[in-house]
Parts: sequence; structure tokens; C-alpha cells
Amino acid sequence: MVLKIFFPTCCNTADSGLLIGRWIPGQDSAVVLAVIHYPFIPGQVKKYLSETQNQSQVDLAVLGSWSLPKDGQEGMDSFLKDLSTIFPNSRWLQLSREIGKRGFACQVVHNRITPPDPAQGGTDKKDQIIFIHYDQRKVMLSQLHPIHEESPGEESSELRAVFHTVAQSGPLFLLDRYDEGPLKLTHWQSEGREASIVVELSKQASVPLCIVLTWLVSLWQCGIRILNIWPVQFISSKMSTCVQTAYRTNHFQTVFSTKKATSHMEFMRKANIFVSFLVDMSLGLLLVSWLYRENHISQLANTLVPVADHVAKELQELLEWLMGAPAGLKMNRALDQVLGRFFLYHIHLWISYIRLMSPFIEMILWYVGLSACLGLTFALSVLSDIVALLTFHIYCFYVYGARLYCLKVYGLSSLWRLFCGKKWNVLRQRVDSCSYDLDQLFIGTLLFTILLFLLPTTALYYLVFTLLRLVVVMFQGVIHLAIDLINSFPLFAMGLRLCRSYRLAEGVKFRVLCEEPGTPLHLMMEINPLKCSSVLQRYRTPTYSCYPRDSWVDLCKKLFMGELIYPWKHKTTKTD
Repeated sequence: MVLKIFFPTCCNTADSGLLIGRWIPGQDSAVVLAVIHYPFIPGQVKKYLSETQNQSQVDLAVLGSWSLPKDGQEGMDSFLKDLSTIFPNSRWLQLSREIGKRGFACQVVHNRITPPDPAQGGTDKKDQIIFIHYDQRKVMLSQLHPIHEESPGEESSELRAVFHTVAQSGPLFLLDRYDEGPLKLTHWQSEGREASIVVELSKQASVPLCIVLTWLVSLWQCGIRILNIWPVQFISSKMSTCVQTAYRTNHFQTVFSTKKATSHMEFMRKANIFVSFLVDMSLGLLLVSWLYRENHISQLANTLVPVADHVAKELQELLEWLMGAPAGLKMNRALDQVLGRFFLYHIHLWISYIRLMSPFIEMILWYVGLSACLGLTFALSVLSDIVALLTFHIYCFYVYGARLYCLKVYGLSSLWRLFCGKKWNVLRQRVDSCSYDLDQLFIGTLLFTILLFLLPTTALYYLVFTLLRLVVVMFQGVIHLAIDLINSFPLFAMGLRLCRSYRLAEGVKFRVLCEEPGTPLHLMMEINPLKCSSVLQRYRTPTYSCYPRDSWVDLCKKLFMGELIYPWKHKTTKTD
């Protein structure tokens, strides 16, 4: 029978005393959690274990003794061995270590008074002992085998039981973190009581702060309920700034909630949102400091109007080129002139609108720049809305061209079915056979001929304005990709992966630590960190996207059929 003893590395140099831990039920394994130093009173040890067991719900017991010889402690081994009668178990582990040697000596004493306990792996056979050293801090803080992921009927494995035992023994590690009690222990948190006090005071101070921030967020949410009214809701759903405001409001409610995170995923989600918010605010403040230094606002305002005039002038030249013989193509002159004059009229209206707004652009940019104080994502959302407003005439051209082109394509397809002796059944949503008389075929032929010869002119205008619209959509898509990256990228999880990779573990590995003759085999249990790709996939925050998520096939089909593409339609994508 192989007896496996999981021993914490922090107890390798502990003073002589008692081993506190737990026998794994159904496994021939023992988990050592702490060492109680000599001198101690057995009654106080039993009381301490009883109080800790009530808080942690873990069956803690005295597994045996630990001996590290020092001057003036002769006869300590025999004294600790006699304590097996005070703390009766089916097995009593006597661990000893000599200074200068890495290996431990272990002797298992079987108690004949107490019958062997199957839960503790009691047996009369000679035991072969293997020591498995583990970093108690890493095992305590890792989430390799969270208990809530176990299925009700699933049998607990040995490794899962070890991690669960260490994770549930938090009260054992926290009772003496502020001051020394009647018993002196060695475990992973034995040192650093001052840091524990600072952390506890920070936690206590954060509670009233979270209450105040939650109250402010509730007031803010009551103020933006006006956005839920139908006309305002329709407009706000098309504006990236309003969507980002609602998105951040939900984040504030999650982060500033006074409820404690009940699971690891909930804690990681709160931490990722909080860190993303801090990074967003920092980048926004840097942008504000750049905008209001050296009069960059005025430079942007003086550049914006000439750029808008230049775009309008280029569009006007493009329309004049389309009204002639573009690329040597012979167009329908009447339809070409009507469409060209129609679009030129819209451009003249837009130029007049830009000239009317030019005196107020600097003031508008000055106030818009202040939105960066709320975060870089707000500034990018405002930039997306400004681009949408400045290119609204291109969007109108695209809508006009798409509607006209779609009307002709669907008209030609319907008339083609007329020639084939079929029609579209609206009730059954299918194509049925139909017989037409001579007058219907004659009128259908005339209409088909007219639409077919007018189609190249309409298709050319539709193609040009669609390409212009796709340029604007791609620019807005880059902006929203940056917003999504800031909102959803798990910065806290990636920081843990780089700095404390044991917090995000996906397995363990063992390596030989010491193999000396006459001593048990010593192994070191190391935690394998989670891959970066898995971290991004598991802890990414759900967010929205303004860019169309259609496949390339569906997108090309929509463009060919003249269907409109609405890149402002927000979709929530869940990734957890």
C-alpha cells in the first residue's frame, strides 16, 4: 500500500510540534495543513481544532508529530510520540528532518486500541510512503477544482479532494493573521500580519464607498429612463454614445454592488470590468490633456470644415463624371440626368448646412472633448456619432440607390417568372404555376424591356454609393472594434496569467524533488497555468457590436439584391 502525504513547502523549516490536517476519505492519502509549535496544551489544541472545524466544515485532526532537532530539545521525539494516546487515530505519523538534508524520515505508528478507519486508509500492511510537496499559497488561491463544478453523482478524485481541503481550510489560515493566539502555527500566511490588517481595513472601508456609488448609479439610471420613451429610444438606439452610456451603467451596478461574489467567474467578471474601467478612464484623461494643450481643439475645428468641403467637392465631381460617359459606358441619358441632379441638389443642401454650422464647430468640439473625462470609449463613441452625422448625405445616397436598384431587381425577377408561366404565392410563400393571357404577356414584355435597359444606369449609381458607404462603415467598424476591445478585454485575468499564473490553473505536474537512499520519495507538485487563448475565451466580458455580423456569403447576397445594410444595429454577443 502506498501512503501519499501532501506536505506544504512552508512547513519544511517549522519548529517541532503537531501536524494538523485531514485524511482523504476513501484514499490512502493525508493532507498536512499546518504545524502547531511546541509548547502547547493538548486541551487548547482540541478546542482550537473544534472551533476551526465548525467554521471551515472540514474534518481537521492531528495527523502526527513533526520534529526538527534543535539545541536544548533532547527527548522531543519520544514526547511527541506519547501524544498519540491523547489524539487517538488509526495512524500516527512521525515526521522528522535533520538539518542539512532535504529528505524527511517518516514512521507510521498504528494504534491498536482504535480499529483501522477505512476513511483514513487504516491497514496493517507495511506502508510505502511518498511525500508530495505543494505550495500552499498557490493551491489555496488557485481555481483548479472549484467545488461548485462537481456533479451531484460524481465521485470526488484524490486531487480534487486535496485542492478542496486546502481551499476550505481558510479559517485555519486566517485566525492568527492579526495577532498571535495561545497557539503558534506555521502555514502560508504565518508571516505578514501587517499586510493582512491593511487588506482588512481596505475591505471595511470599501463597503460604505460601494453603498454611496450604488446610490449615485441608481440616481443616474433614473435620470436616463427618459431614453426608454419610444421616439427617444429609437434615436438613442442608433447613437453609439447612448448605447455606451447604458452599457457602462450596467457595469457600475455590477461592480459597485455590495453583494459578495458567490463564484470564481463572478469575481473575475467584476475584477475585469473594474480594471477595464480604470484603464478606460486613464486613457480618456490622457486624451483630454492632449486636446486642451497647445490649442489642439482649434486646430481640429479649423481642419474639419475644409475636409468636409473637400469631400463634398469630390462627391460633386464624381456625380458630374457619372452624368457624362463614365469609363466609356453608354448610359440612359434621361435617367442619368435625373439621378445626377437629384444627388447634386442634396450635396448643395449639405454644403449649406456645413457652412451654417462652421462658426459653432469649435465650441461643439470643446464640449465634446470633455466627454473623454468619462473614458476613452465615450470619446470614441462620440467620434463615431460625429462621423455618422458628417457622412449622413452619403448614407442617404446609398439608401436612395439601394431602394431604386432593389425595386428594379425584384421587378425583373417577377416579370421573368411571368415569362416562365409562374407566379409568387404570397400565402404559401412559394412559386406556383399560373396561366397568363396575351395582354398580360404584352404588358409584361414592355415593362421587362424598360427595366432591363434602365438597370445598368441604376446599378452604376448603386455600386458607386455602396462603395462609399462601405468605406464609412469600415471606418466606424474600426472605432467600434476599439471600443469592444476596451470593454471586453479581460485585463485583470491576463494580468493574473502573467504575474500570478497559479490563480488560473488547468492542471498539475509532478517532478522528483529528492530521492535519497533510506528516505521516502519526495515529489514536487506544480500547477500548470491556463493558456492565454483559453483566458481570453473564458473571461471575456460580454459586449455589443455595431458592425454587421453576417457572413461574407450573406453580405454579398444582400449587396447583389440591393438590400440595405444597417451597421448601427446593436447586437449583444455572449461569450462566457
